[in-house]
Amino acid sequence: MARISLDPPKTLGYRIGARLSRRRYGVVVDPGAALAHNMPVARSYALFEFQVQRRWRGLDRVLKDLAVMAAASAIGCPWCLDFGYWEATMLHKVPAEKIRAVPAWRDSGVFTELEQLVLEYAEAMTVTPPAVTDEMTEGLRRHLGEAGLVELTAIIAVENLRSRMNAALGLTAQGFKDRCDLQDAGGTASAEW
Repeated sequence: MARISLDPPKTLGYRIGARLSRRRYGVVVDPGAALAHNMPVARSYALFEFQVQRRWRGLDRVLKDLAVMAAASAIGCPWCLDFGYWEATMLHKVPAEKIRAVPAWRDSGVFTELEQLVLEYAEAMTVTPPAVTDEMTEGLRRHLGEAGLVELTAIIAVENLRSRMNAALGLTAQGFKDRCDLQDAGGTASAEW
């Protein structure tokens, strides 16, 4: 159960944000409802996320989604895992098999060498204190270049912000992954987080 009410004051800013959220996602996303208790924070955060989504386009989308899911998994944010699964598989068309395998990626045979480097880096960045090594960054730099390494590092840091904030506020899964399960053409249910 959320540690903050998901029924914030119905300010004009909240009503506009709620309408945009319903149009894009079919529901008001819980992080938006939680942040709406402080509209200056909510507006600033929404603008930041808009910029991240619209302007950070140098890095391959699959690598970004894998990094985001690895950070969310390491932190243990149920809302982020739920939404991230839906976003990666439904919007970005990342194979569901890969997204489901992220929490135990070392034991999975579905990831390329580069994807494994990204997952290892995301986990190393997420632990406290960070456990990033020179070897990790050098391997990624060889594959991605300096600009790609910067974008990867930034998106992992952003997911740490999201996951830590949502987990601290007690936000739980909102049913996004269930939408994917309903649309699974094979009729099989996806693995549980």
